[in-house]
This record gives sequence, C-alpha cells and structure tokens, in this order.
Amino acid sequence: MVVSVSAVLLLLLLTAMLMRHRALKASHAVTCVLLGFVLASSSLAPSIQSTVSSTADLVSTFRP
Repeated sequence: MVVSVSAVLLLLLLTAMLMRHRALKASHAVTCVLLGFVLASSSLAPSIQSTVSSTADLVSTFRP
C-alpha cells in the first residue's frame, strides 16, 4: 500500500508540474487518470503491481 500511495503522489506531482508549465493540458491529465483506473481493473493489474513493487525495492537499495 505504501508503494502505491507514494507512486500515486509522485505521478500526481509530475502531472501538476507538467500542467503548470503548460506541457500537459487538463484533458490529457484526465485521460491519464482514466487510463490508470482502467489498468487497475484489468487483468494486467497484478503484473503492473509486481513490476512497480520490484522497481521500488530496487530503488530503495540505492544509497545516495
């Protein structure tokens, strides 16, 4: 759950920054959100979740 929340917050921050700099319009952001909901309810959701978890585990092992 923590990985999901942090990934959502990161994507939300990135989307907000793109919208602020006029690189992403509101309609594009809505489309991205809707795509996320569709992917979350599809049969690809477990694969996406395991990929995100594996990537988060890999990144968490790096030391600055």
